[in-house]
Amino acid sequence: MEADADADIIAAIATPPGQGGIGVIRLSGKNLAGLAQVILGKLPRPRHAQLCDFQDTEHHIIDQGIALYFPAPHSYTGEDVLELQGHGGTAILNLLLEQCLKAGARMAQPGEFTLRAYLNNKIDLIQAEGVADIIAASTTEAVRCAIQSLRGNFSQRIDEMVNALITLRMLIEATLDFPEEEIDSIQIMQIKNDLQALQQRFEDIFAAARQGHILQEGIKIVLVGSPNVGKSSLLNQLAEEDAAIVTDIPGTTRDTIQRNITINAIPLHIIDTAGLRDTSDLVEQKGIERTLAAIDNADVVIHLIDFSSTQHQDPLNKSGTLGIPTDKPIIMVFNKIDLLGQDPRIEQTDTTHTVYISAKTGAGIELLRDTILNAIGWKSQPSPEGIYMARQRHLEALTQARSHLQAASGFIDHQYQLELLAEELRLTQTALTSITGRFTPDDLLGEIFSHFCIGK
Repeated sequence: MEADADADIIAAIATPPGQGGIGVIRLSGKNLAGLAQVILGKLPRPRHAQLCDFQDTEHHIIDQGIALYFPAPHSYTGEDVLELQGHGGTAILNLLLEQCLKAGARMAQPGEFTLRAYLNNKIDLIQAEGVADIIAASTTEAVRCAIQSLRGNFSQRIDEMVNALITLRMLIEATLDFPEEEIDSIQIMQIKNDLQALQQRFEDIFAAARQGHILQEGIKIVLVGSPNVGKSSLLNQLAEEDAAIVTDIPGTTRDTIQRNITINAIPLHIIDTAGLRDTSDLVEQKGIERTLAAIDNADVVIHLIDFSSTQHQDPLNKSGTLGIPTDKPIIMVFNKIDLLGQDPRIEQTDTTHTVYISAKTGAGIELLRDTILNAIGWKSQPSPEGIYMARQRHLEALTQARSHLQAASGFIDHQYQLELLAEELRLTQTALTSITGRFTPDDLLGEIFSHFCIGK
């Protein structure tokens, strides 16, 4: 897609609402000279900060500040861009914005500046999303990871993969041009080797993207178990604050309580839930319903069991109405080891994680934190430069690409199925290019940029 050559002028306040030292209004469009003449009395010198009086449409001075003018195409959007940096007050910024609208601009939609940058080929879609990811990042590592996307590192890896796919497709197409001749086994071996190299390169990209997705989205963790097993105490230990009320009375927690914490820079959204048990209390029943809903939406379930109890009640495996069929990662946590004088420990296999702790004393909490990271597949990195901030749509496209690559490998040993191999590679390429926006439906663009803040 290409940007409209006659695109209208858009304007928005680009700084957060409220009082501050500086407030910025950003404008973008074709030929801002007329609007600048109204507001500033002149068109500022390109790329030089100039002290100017800001005027209303009747030439009354309403503020004084810095004006910056970036003529097309050397601007963020690829259009003429004007930034007005005045005093950071709500009333004065709204007044200045109102005058810009009277002078011929219109209010920008959320993300419209960045959308125009994308449509004018200043950035690709991954870089555009990187802008929003930097703003929304909740940890320093997430910011650094998002910067890698904004700088184009993720896009470059995808483009390299696409170029390699094109080269391999050309080799296969050249081979198919001579169907009457016997296809040389050396050609088949070269295609096979190139495909294997592609798959390895792809897996590296996929692993880096999955790590970045964890940094961006965080992990939803739900604490479940019978009443009075220590879920609220565990939440307080993990949050390092008294986030939940702790008593010896079963059923104290009637509703879900959520706290956001970080472990090794990974955002974790931890939810304490009502204890699972058969009850006639209508309020407690409603809390249990919310517990089951929280489990459905969770990425990881931490299942607490009272280790000091001889019964070791296990609501997840009950045959009654509280049975919870789930294929989510479950961390079994045996709590209250202090009552038996035992030390914290981990028992781990390829499919199960079991941790013995005391939520009251804090013993074993660090072991549990490490187990959580292990359960979500997080691999610690020396720096965020080796991972890419990936959104859910990126992972879905990568998963689709992986499926087609795997299907392609099934045709490599069959000379007369090279057409199917070529088609799977084409579908792989299509999935990858949808990530950078080379082939992206307009409705997807609308969905992506609608979540941006106004002024970006």
